[in-house]
Amino acid sequence: MNAPLLKVDDLAIHGDGVTIAPVSLTLAPGGRLTLLGETGSGKSLIAQAIMGTLPRGLAARGRLAIDGEAFEAADGRSRRPLWGRTLALLPQEPWHALDPTMRAVHQVAESHRHVAGLSRRRATEAARRDLAELGLAEAGHKLPGELSGGMAQRVAFAAASAAGATIVIADEPTKGLDAPRRDAVVELLARTPERGGALLTITHDIDVARRLGGEVAILRQGRVVERGPAERLLSAPQSDYGLRLLAAEPARWPAPPPLSGDRGAPVIAATGLAKARGGRELFRDLSLAIHPGEIVGVVGPSGCGKSTLGDMLLGVAHADAGEVHHAPGSPLGRQKLYQDPPAAFSPHWTLGRLLDDLVRRHRLDRRAIAPWMARLGLDERLLARRPGEISGGELQRFAILRVLLLEPRFLFADEPTSRLDPITQRETLALLVELAREHRCGVMLVSHDPALIERLCDRRLSLERDVPAAREYLARPEATPSMS
Repeated sequence: MNAPLLKVDDLAIHGDGVTIAPVSLTLAPGGRLTLLGETGSGKSLIAQAIMGTLPRGLAARGRLAIDGEAFEAADGRSRRPLWGRTLALLPQEPWHALDPTMRAVHQVAESHRHVAGLSRRRATEAARRDLAELGLAEAGHKLPGELSGGMAQRVAFAAASAAGATIVIADEPTKGLDAPRRDAVVELLARTPERGGALLTITHDIDVARRLGGEVAILRQGRVVERGPAERLLSAPQSDYGLRLLAAEPARWPAPPPLSGDRGAPVIAATGLAKARGGRELFRDLSLAIHPGEIVGVVGPSGCGKSTLGDMLLGVAHADAGEVHHAPGSPLGRQKLYQDPPAAFSPHWTLGRLLDDLVRRHRLDRRAIAPWMARLGLDERLLARRPGEISGGELQRFAILRVLLLEPRFLFADEPTSRLDPITQRETLALLVELAREHRCGVMLVSHDPALIERLCDRRLSLERDVPAAREYLARPEATPSMS
């Protein structure tokens, strides 16, 4: 039998209100293990403990063996010489991993040059090949701030994997990607075990876990509740939580109650919108109206203009043609939930301070924070941490909390639950629909998951890369096309 590439014995994490029970795992050459479970269950912390990058205030104990070399989990610095060469982490938040002042091709070339040892010319050529393989051939000259969340994630993937590390830890590697891009990244991840390496993946996407195969471990509240072959566990789990997890896939959701009563005047309306970017037409002749309490879904491939459309409706981006009309009221009534909340939170202040600033600036009722935190499943101890010190799913729920405090009339939600596990996603979106109906807030919801849009939304707007004219139609089975 081959010696394991990665062996973790009794790895435990504690401190600052966090307790991760001892976890042991082994990955042999060719091995694949996927950690699946609820948001905040410790999946990302296990990856950070293996890498030696735990946030301050947290400590690890236990033993690691990486490619035959022994390490104490508590000594995080000892793994630094392995980074990129033996041990690579594909981060959950590309904004934290990419240099905001460096163009995409140079970020990938830097790994080829300084970690893999290629010459400057060969490193640049390899970087261009990597980006082209990920559908980013035209993005090499762009800065991270000019990329969509999905594009930035693929650049981070290319940079982290450039040196061919034998052990790859992928933390939510397909978050925010449409189905074709997601499948392409899954195929790229599979190359590591196929060439004799080992792959440890953290994901909320059950379908990604199915496609990766190997073994799956389901975590909840810092403990492994079930582990086994992916094919068996993801078709017939034995634990109650595993059964709940599978039942929460969007394709199995019941449809919410239909919008009833007088729809009233639209909270936002647009006529004849057109937009081109980089010499390519995103859409034209797009007209829509969103009424109080209505949920309109937007689908389409990465880069088709979904986020751009939302920014135009909010008034923070200009249309090439057409008009947008807002219902009377304060501009604070138009809000956005960002696909990548790290880009929307200052990294230097605690979450409690950031919420206090919001309350003071807009004269809000601070007493509303605690009830919203309870409804969103957020521990009050998280208020003492900075945005980079909590999980992506927890930060996404703080972004939702911040928006709800402002009581918007129109909300553009750009992949608002992309970091949440299926159960938390279902509960959060059910709450969002309930509040939209209750407070008469019109919602435009972007998602790469067609099943989620069909189950949740009253209408759907489809933006297709090769069909500039948008198509809007009712999403429910009994609906008939309203525009083509």
